[in-house]
Amino acid sequence: MSDASLWHKIKEDFAQPILSDPAINSKFEIFFNYPGVWAIVNYRIAHALYTKGFKFLSRIIMGINQFVTNIDIHPAATIGRRVFLDHAFGVVIGETAVVEDDILIYQGVTLGGVNLNRGQKRHPTICSGTVIGAGAKVLGDIIIGKNCRIGSNSVVVNPVPENSTAVGIPARVIEKGRDKNPMAHNKIPDINKELFLYLFKRIKALETVVNEQHADKDLIEADKELEDIYKQFLNSVKQ
Repeated sequence: MSDASLWHKIKEDFAQPILSDPAINSKFEIFFNYPGVWAIVNYRIAHALYTKGFKFLSRIIMGINQFVTNIDIHPAATIGRRVFLDHAFGVVIGETAVVEDDILIYQGVTLGGVNLNRGQKRHPTICSGTVIGAGAKVLGDIIIGKNCRIGSNSVVVNPVPENSTAVGIPARVIEKGRDKNPMAHNKIPDINKELFLYLFKRIKALETVVNEQHADKDLIEADKELEDIYKQFLNSVKQ
């Protein structure tokens, strides 16, 4: 993460909604409609105080920030430049988390820990260029590589290599080579849907074999009923 003055970082923070959010129509909206910007600015001030030894005062600042913005950022966390918290409500960034430059984080994201060992790094490192979808939880001292995409509501407990997409609970890497549009969450595959389709097709193949060997009347009628249910399911997941 590159060095810059506190004032320069704050100026960049106020510029992020204009660069990243097509919904903004006026610079005045930043002051009233972007709690994520205010949370980052408050963090910058609190972090500067924290590193100078004013830990109690920095915690007070971030406590007030949490009350006003509903965003919980520990002043000891390390946050780089041009980090944008979009909508931002419910975002939690833990004490030893590292968030590098040019990162987009949506509402409800948690960068949390999985142990209570004081003095150790307990929270994740998010490398530059990553997008973390709404509601995702990234837990533990793990590294999310550069230019990754974390699907909404995923729970990430293992490292993710750079230029990858991870989804699910627990999250799994489903593809490498991220889409050029970092907001294209609609293109992330539904792994649960794919798994169900596979299982149903597998069951269908086994049923076909059984029916060919035991083609009695009752079994044929039962198979017809299951076939109708199967078709209804396929139609529902293809929507």
